[in-house]
Amino acid sequence: MPLLMIDLDNTLVDRDAAFREAASVFLGENALPGDDLAWLMSVDASGYTPREDVARAMAERYGGAVSGATVRDFLDRGAADRVVLAAATRDALGAAVGAGCTCVIVTNGRVVQQEAKIRGTGLDGIVHGWVISEAVGCKKPAPEIFRAAAASVGASLRGAWVIGDSAHADIGGARGLDGVRSVWVSGGRPWTDGTFRPTHITDDAASALSHVGAHVGEQLGEHVGGARDGVAPDAPGPT
Repeated sequence: MPLLMIDLDNTLVDRDAAFREAASVFLGENALPGDDLAWLMSVDASGYTPREDVARAMAERYGGAVSGATVRDFLDRGAADRVVLAAATRDALGAAVGAGCTCVIVTNGRVVQQEAKIRGTGLDGIVHGWVISEAVGCKKPAPEIFRAAAASVGASLRGAWVIGDSAHADIGGARGLDGVRSVWVSGGRPWTDGTFRPTHITDDAASALSHVGAHVGEQLGEHVGGARDGVAPDAPGPT
């Protein structure tokens, strides 16, 4: 069963939309300027800014208008409480599992937040497992986190795939692993790195999952057919 390692935030779930909604509520509940929404989104940087740095920036901007406990609660729970798993993504993920993929979520972040998203959206009932950077002590694109993902389900990285929205963390991570292919979830963005490219590019996670599921299904079909005819199937190549 080929291993499929999938990013969580802004790949399987729209973390930015959830954070935007939480930030809007935070500003309203604390009588802060609604125009600060763009500033908060910029400071957050799709979750890549360390939580402590975001909290510090908010403390400097709002002073005593908002307590530190209120800011911490917002940063800890805001996006995690609001993320949803789109029906199309859920269906495509289920189809990938049905096609024979062993699916593991590989995500940077804090265990409490990321597991809340995974369990709250029902992803825990679909995927075979997950690996979170805080728990394993390394972050994407480090190869160690992908090796930990493979080990967590007793799978091999040979013939594995990585799906994610980050050119650096996800596609760069796959690039650092021999024989691992990748699908970049572009969200309509152009690929700008001239030094390497993903194996495939799609607009959204559902399309990425469908691409891998179809490829795996074809490979398994060739394997079964070849074995039935007494002929070894060709080794899979890049698509």
